[in-house]
Amino acid sequence: MRIYKVFRAREWAELEQDGSTPGAPVDRQDGYVHFSTARQLDETLRKHFSNETELFLLTVDAEALGNDIRWEPSRGGDLFPHLYRELRLSDILSAEELATGPDGPQAPIGLT
Repeated sequence: MRIYKVFRAREWAELEQDGSTPGAPVDRQDGYVHFSTARQLDETLRKHFSNETELFLLTVDAEALGNDIRWEPSRGGDLFPHLYRELRLSDILSAEELATGPDGPQAPIGLT
């Protein structure tokens, strides 16, 4: 299953340079890297990134993360994937810059 992480441009550049990261400030604060499923992505973008530009969508294979990924309840009891280790550049299947429309950042068409 594919899961998704939204990073600001500087966070993505940091991961590319360093090869691993504990994540965005919220991830560091919470002690795990937050991900969303394709179905959860639009709400994540609206709730946490509505006023942001220069965002990147990172795609990761959840199964490849093994026991380091946990599915835990969050918004409305929905299960979200959380990574309990640093995110590694080698975990990333793809990264693409998100388009920004009049309502904020947009998930790629067909993803959600």
